[in-house]
Formats: sequence, C-alpha cells, structure tokens
Amino acid sequence: MNAKQRARYEARAQVLKALAHPTRLFMAEELSRGERCVCDLTEMVGADMSTVSKHLSVMKRAGIVADDKRGSQVFYLLRMPCVLDFLRCAEAVARADARERTAAAR
Repeated sequence: MNAKQRARYEARAQVLKALAHPTRLFMAEELSRGERCVCDLTEMVGADMSTVSKHLSVMKRAGIVADDKRGSQVFYLLRMPCVLDFLRCAEAVARADARERTAAAR
C-alpha cells in the first residue's frame, strides 16, 4: 500500500471510528430528521451535555456533522447523509448473521 492509499484508508477508518458508538449512531439517525440543538440531543440520549458534546465533536472532526452556533445554543445537522446507507447495510449484515446463528443453533 502506498502513502496515498494509506491516507485514503485512514480517512475512511476515521469516519467508521466516529460512528462506532451506539450513542453516535443514534444521533446520526436523529440528525437525519433535521437539525437539533445539543440540549435536545442531550435529552434524547439521556446523558449529560458534556458527554453528548464530546460525541458530537468526534462526529464533527470526521466530517459527519456540522454545527451552527446561535447565541448560547449550538445546533447540529447531518452533513453526510450517505452514512445512513452504510448504517442500513450494517443492520442488514447484523440481521443476516443473527438468522444464521439462530439456524445453526437448531
């Protein structure tokens, strides 16, 4: 693998790492429905604002979300809606795997 290829795969890995948490997956799906302020996401997730902000920061660094500061509130929106296609694919793989394990256990 050459340096250009490595950089390309590292960038992809960063996006996947940013999605590799249940809370961040949930927030990506919620943001697909429209922008949300951190306070709304905090309530939806059921975590403190600091934790939610850290998750959003990880997603922002990976380019998945964008933010818009309005006064004292920060609103986030899904910048990369194509991640939802990947999430649907991941869900299909998980379902197929569960079916195979169930069939093998019989």
